[in-house]
Amino acid sequence: MMRVRHAVRPPLTVLILAGMLAGAALVNARQAPPEPMRGFTAARAAAQRQLEARFRALPSSDSIRDFHREFTKSPHPATSARTKEIAESIAATWKAQGLDDVVIRRYDVLSSNPRTVAVEMVAPTRYTPTLREDPIADDPDSSQPAISGAWTSFSASGDVTAPVVYANSGNPADYDLLRARGIDPRGKIVIVRYSNPYSYRGFKALTAEREGAAAMIVYSDPQQDGSGRGEVYPKGPWGPASHLQRGGIAYDYIVPGDPLTPGWASIDGARRIPAAEAVSIPKIMALPMSHRDVQPILERLGGPEAPAEWKGGVPIPYRLGGADVRLHVTIDMQIDIQPNYVVEGRIRGGERPDEWVVLGNHHDAWVFGGVDPSSGTASMMELTKALGSLARQGVRPRRTLVFAAWDGEEVTLTGSTEWGEQFRDELRHKAVAYLNVDSSASGPNLELSAVGTLAPMIVELTRDLRDPSGRTLYDAWRAAGKSDGSITSAARKDGELVVTRIGSGSDHTVFINHVGMPVVEMSFNGPYGVYHSAYDSHHWLSTIGDPGFRYARLMTDLWGSLALRLANADLLPFDVPSYAAAIDGYVRALGEIPEASARLDTRPLAAAVARLASAGDTLTTAMTRTLAAGPVAPATADAVNRELIAFERTWLHEDGIPGRAWFKHLLYAPRYTYAAMTLPGVTEAAEAKDWTRAVAQLSLLVAKTDENAARVTRAAALLSR
Repeated sequence: MMRVRHAVRPPLTVLILAGMLAGAALVNARQAPPEPMRGFTAARAAAQRQLEARFRALPSSDSIRDFHREFTKSPHPATSARTKEIAESIAATWKAQGLDDVVIRRYDVLSSNPRTVAVEMVAPTRYTPTLREDPIADDPDSSQPAISGAWTSFSASGDVTAPVVYANSGNPADYDLLRARGIDPRGKIVIVRYSNPYSYRGFKALTAEREGAAAMIVYSDPQQDGSGRGEVYPKGPWGPASHLQRGGIAYDYIVPGDPLTPGWASIDGARRIPAAEAVSIPKIMALPMSHRDVQPILERLGGPEAPAEWKGGVPIPYRLGGADVRLHVTIDMQIDIQPNYVVEGRIRGGERPDEWVVLGNHHDAWVFGGVDPSSGTASMMELTKALGSLARQGVRPRRTLVFAAWDGEEVTLTGSTEWGEQFRDELRHKAVAYLNVDSSASGPNLELSAVGTLAPMIVELTRDLRDPSGRTLYDAWRAAGKSDGSITSAARKDGELVVTRIGSGSDHTVFINHVGMPVVEMSFNGPYGVYHSAYDSHHWLSTIGDPGFRYARLMTDLWGSLALRLANADLLPFDVPSYAAAIDGYVRALGEIPEASARLDTRPLAAAVARLASAGDTLTTAMTRTLAAGPVAPATADAVNRELIAFERTWLHEDGIPGRAWFKHLLYAPRYTYAAMTLPGVTEAAEAKDWTRAVAQLSLLVAKTDENAARVTRAAALLSR
């Protein structure tokens, strides 16, 4: 279990905050009170704003650049020697910055690395793709010999020679069309593209496996991320002709983490299941290719002409193939147990050390990880630097901040999953929220997803932050996506800013889906066509994605300020009516599933959601009244906060979603594409037309919604005594 050491004397935090509160009281006596802050009394809100201003004065874009250059100086995929060096460097830096209880946790997990990956076209002519990316003179890192060729983790090993079929995006409907055109994918090598519409490469692999394909090649079509979108690197943000999108294909939408320890941590002495029983390990050979390498293959395919919507940006007549072209594919993967290293540190809370706000980013990358994840890692290091500086001066948050640098995210969300499984019980008891930043910046547009309880406080916070454009972050966020960046009557409303449909694909997954914690996932995004390639580098980010590291700096401000508000609030700033409104939308979406409106009676669930919303309104009124009245009695605050901490956990069903028991949250799970699926137990059953199962899952939702309404009612009653 994690251990939190308590201070042996009253922390200096209390004295400093008392002084800040006294100063705030003098200011308030002379001028109008500031805007209310969710979860804070007026006096504490004034002190909190002073603290946040003090925190935000500390981060430096130049320092973030230096951190970023260090992380991106050489490739560091999971299980590499360089990844261990980075973990050790993060730990040493956190200790020097003043963080408490810094430790490196080792998880020995099933891992996948390439020995041999080779492709040759053997008919109608011979051709050997390079499976490599071209060096770019403007980016010296792109010529490093340590850069890998094309590979995907957890590809099966094998040696096959077979005809080639073009299967568009490799989704089930694409194979249906192939069969309708007389083309059987069984025993064929299928070529698919990233991705129109979007689907995770691991879903493409599972689909190809189910269709009986012999191997799968995934290529980056210029229509999606290359010259079809605009200028390519180094002149612009899009991928040049030789860029490769490496990636994992493990079926972590069924069970993430170490495939051999599904649901428990891969620590010393852990039981391991046989690899043959691991449902997340693919049984198909797979590799990525650039569109430059794949073009000579596609242009010789022959066969029926592809539908118009299947045609991409490669200058060829897209055809379905099936007979004319034959490829020889050889893949030899090293699949064995290797260590992953998770770095953990904290700033112990001065008043409520056993309530935790957890912040995380992963440090492993496919190559340099300029955007993904090193922009986020650099922002996190600057964040810990600033908060560590305050802690050394005696300014500690009321609750404990726990920081984690995950390993193996790119493979199976490994490090975060193993850590979350190891400390699941403790997290369920103590954790307030998890704040995830995978990539902090590839452009200026804030994209943020969170559970509904946290959405209003996040929107409120952005009004206090300044975008590099000079506007508030709130105004820039509302205007994001407009060609001129202006604010107009068409700007998004507050309720449209935070995405409350939670999918997967990053380290928040274990915390929402398995542990039952509120989560936030955030990044600043822009045109980004070098994902998982050798061109996702320090040079790309510093010249194209985020010149001056201004948005990586803003992410530090946003991430840290959000953590401090959650850590210091008198009453946790959770908004139940916002969550209820989101759930109401999920219930209405059930009616869009074919036959669902006739086969499912959602009125009991809608009524339960209405009861939750009503209880939430009562709680919001009680919280507002209590905070306006002044200091909250500690015993009352503790009792209310315990109910609020338990709120997200209540949505868990320990048996999990039918067929995917690891995923236990009744409101959220990823689709096999990583896209968000809401009310997953009901939704999957309804889409499968298993109405008996759908009705049973619906009844679970009604019971859990009423359980949470009762919890919220108790919290409101505590404030009314």
